[in-house]
Amino acid sequence: MALIKILQAGQSVEHELVRDETLIGRSEDCTILVPQTMTMVSRRHARILKQGPQFLLEDLNSGNGTVLNGTKITGPSVLKNEDRIKIGPMLMVFSDVPRRGGADRETPTVTDVRVNVQFTDEADDQSEITSTIDVGTNRFGTLEVQPAVKLKALIQLSQVLAGTVELEKLLPRILEVLFSVFPGADRGCIMLKDVATGQMTPRAMKHRREDEDETVKLSRTIIRKVLEAKAGILSADAVSDSAFAASESIASFTIRSMMCVPLLGLDGEPLGLIHIDTQNASRKFSKDDLDLLTAVAGQAAIAYETARLITSYLEKQKYDNEMKIAANVQRALLPERLPTAPGYEFYASYESAQAVGGDYYDCLTLPGNRICLAFGDVAGKGVPASLVMSRLSSVVQNTLEFVQDVGQAAERINSHMCANAVEGRFVTFVLAIVDLNSHQLSLIIAGHMSPMIRRPDGTIEEFPEDIVGLPLGVADGMSFDVVTRSIAPGETIVIYTDGVSEAMNPGNDLYGEDRLRALIQSHAPAPEALGRAILADVRQHAAGREQNDDITLMVFGRHA
Repeated sequence: MALIKILQAGQSVEHELVRDETLIGRSEDCTILVPQTMTMVSRRHARILKQGPQFLLEDLNSGNGTVLNGTKITGPSVLKNEDRIKIGPMLMVFSDVPRRGGADRETPTVTDVRVNVQFTDEADDQSEITSTIDVGTNRFGTLEVQPAVKLKALIQLSQVLAGTVELEKLLPRILEVLFSVFPGADRGCIMLKDVATGQMTPRAMKHRREDEDETVKLSRTIIRKVLEAKAGILSADAVSDSAFAASESIASFTIRSMMCVPLLGLDGEPLGLIHIDTQNASRKFSKDDLDLLTAVAGQAAIAYETARLITSYLEKQKYDNEMKIAANVQRALLPERLPTAPGYEFYASYESAQAVGGDYYDCLTLPGNRICLAFGDVAGKGVPASLVMSRLSSVVQNTLEFVQDVGQAAERINSHMCANAVEGRFVTFVLAIVDLNSHQLSLIIAGHMSPMIRRPDGTIEEFPEDIVGLPLGVADGMSFDVVTRSIAPGETIVIYTDGVSEAMNPGNDLYGEDRLRALIQSHAPAPEALGRAILADVRQHAAGREQNDDITLMVFGRHA
């Protein structure tokens, strides 16, 4: 099946072409909807028509046109495999290779090997619960019921749990207190909600007699009603209680009495539940016992939430420390200093949106008085992008050590990045070599914005769209168009990532390439002064809005 691979916004998204007409634009009725912030894209910009086995691309009189393989189309154009489509800042690739699919993952069932618990499904059980407490409105039970006993139990629980922040130690201690408060309890179990699956999972179990190996038996019917109603449930005699007469999952267990109450978080939603039961007919639980268990469960839930928050805080501290180390490691991948060469000046800046980022630049000295400049932007940001960036840094340095032709080097680098590539993690890239003797600049552009060249008279030159190849890591075996031009005295070249042009202010207005061009035109051509002026202007435009993408800039030029 034919599809469009959209390379934008830090990811590679595949869209199957199953309709006779696929509209692309910012209008709500478009099949491929472009964000409203991309003002270079018209509301109904272009469309792809399905005509038999062929697919045609057609521009819909858009303001900025539609580019196919570097050429702006003027009428319906037949699409071929791996054709490149550019609409505003969006880059897309047409493919007639079907997307590979995977089997759906099954939802995990409630199970845990750490405790011996048996569940029985009773989907058809229509029984009604007759003895309940609304825990949602009475988290600590009714104050008038057994106040002295209740206070003693809460104090005992607080003392036992004081200083316990390890969740695996907290839960068994809660059961120990419950067995002390309820001498008739024979078995107990605590279940907690698994954050990943949303399923209730048994996490702790206790028997009155240590040598007892009998399984704790729980009814999914009871669990469901406790969690849905946020209510505590009491059955004085599970064998004869009419509320469970039709429930084999209760009656067959010959439990004389059981209580089950929810553990409610600070937001009032169930974190889990506590279940205790007894097989001693002379020690049946009463409604007062259910009220007491509700109070203990309320305090236990608070203790669990506190321990979980402390654990999260400690994990966050550990993560932050690791991110600081990672940021230092990533900074070390960037050149410690830029080259100095008679008649030339080089400047670069890197500001990641998070602790680590996916932008990259490097400067390498080559034989023959030449300098190699590498500049890239990994799709996305944060840790995944930083790992790809570190790989790119290594690949570039190793390749340029042996291959010093810019076109051949780009092919080798792309081949390495395609090997074992992570899906959706492509890299836009510029590779340039400056010959300091002949003042010749040779470069390739792989999916990146064209560098802006400021001439001595202040005019701006940019490279044509048709020399721009696909980003690195998209297709192996690609070749790249090499452009060679002389660097005249007084010319300055600016290479930037989309973190510069797409920086936004509080009103969601983009900084934009037009504003960048105007600044470069009006400012003095000295690379460092120009680079600092660009960064200052971007910050002024952002007006305090938090940086949403990595901002990287490289400016170099020849003295007048």
